[in-house]
Amino acid sequence: MPRLAISCRHIVEHAGDGVTGARKAEAMSGTAKVVIVSGILCLIVAMGIRQSFGIFLAPIAVDLDVGRQVFGLAIAWQNLLWGLAQPITGAIADHFGAVRVTIVGAALYAAGLALAAFSSDPLGLNVTLGVLVGLALAGTTYGTVLGAVGRVVPPEKRSVAFGVCTAAGSFGMFAVVPGAQALLDAMSWRDAFLVLAIAVGLLAPLAFGFAGSDQLIRRHAGGQSLVAAIGEARSHAGYWLLNAGFFVCGFHVAFVATHLPAYLADQGLPPSISAWSLAMIGLFNIFGSYLFGVLGGRFRQKWVLSAIYAARAVVIALFIALPLSGTTAVAFGAAIGFLWLGTVPLTSGLVARVFGVRYLSMLYGVVFASHQLGAFLGAWGGGLAYDLLGSYDSVWLASIGLALFATLIHLPINDQPLARLAAARG
Repeated sequence: MPRLAISCRHIVEHAGDGVTGARKAEAMSGTAKVVIVSGILCLIVAMGIRQSFGIFLAPIAVDLDVGRQVFGLAIAWQNLLWGLAQPITGAIADHFGAVRVTIVGAALYAAGLALAAFSSDPLGLNVTLGVLVGLALAGTTYGTVLGAVGRVVPPEKRSVAFGVCTAAGSFGMFAVVPGAQALLDAMSWRDAFLVLAIAVGLLAPLAFGFAGSDQLIRRHAGGQSLVAAIGEARSHAGYWLLNAGFFVCGFHVAFVATHLPAYLADQGLPPSISAWSLAMIGLFNIFGSYLFGVLGGRFRQKWVLSAIYAARAVVIALFIALPLSGTTAVAFGAAIGFLWLGTVPLTSGLVARVFGVRYLSMLYGVVFASHQLGAFLGAWGGGLAYDLLGSYDSVWLASIGLALFATLIHLPINDQPLARLAAARG
């Protein structure tokens, strides 16, 4: 944590390096610092609450007398709509700015959680936790935040800045999941959702911290068109390989976040172990996201991505091979957490490196949509596999195979900046 704090301070203090004239003076006077800190706080709240949903699976399934597939499907819709909406939300943020997008997202997030508290059937869960929260996440998390941060941070510091922001989302998981479990222990799941809806309202005032980044959009209006940016990405083979790799990442994180608590409960472990396993994911992802952001600034990002996916395959294989206990469950949370979202600063960093930051929110949003397609399959498919086969074994094995696949496909990516960016930097 001290190193993370030092790095964050270093980034925001020097975010204006390499920028000349009035813009440099403005950045050094605090614009970049405000944008980055606002992004960090937004991700702590938005991602922390979102990552706590897994602990609600069992009580909701019992209260509504439905199978796990029902809750899994609601979370799957949430992930899918989050992903499908992200390119559109990103394009809006690239054009109109992150302030408006985040405020609208915060309103949808609060409405989704509050209305979920009054759900009495699967349809209610799918509309609230699925549709409303899914759309809300597209406006309040990484696509919007990283786009805003990318505009105020120079290329040589971008990977570390993205890593710090990603680590903040992980800290939210570490801080919020035990708190959500405490709410669930003290009150019904419905009342807990109402409390979380109130907490999500903090995102609206935080959104105004992105105003400085939004001003840069207006200053640089009239450059490359949105259509041209889409055309560049479509013709770049590496962009599609990034999409495929992020699909695997989405499958992993959604399956584990949604079904790990239920898997551990099936093996006779208490809810506290589930909560602390998820908390360890959040805690160790703080260190992993920061470290991989730093490594992405020193080594080729595609190589670091391949190493992360290879390590995931090893960690999952060891988890299902070793005898399960409270110790191994928490250790798995720590290990998989270290590898959890380290892919985000690297993947978004590759998009920014190759295509620039003018349409970063939109271009990263497309890649993130692929991530969420994988998340849909991981969340829903995990529940479906359990309901049909009576265990999660087949999904754990599929997770290992997908990790090996992702390890290989990142290696041939052409990660050099496009000719127009190289000429501009030259």
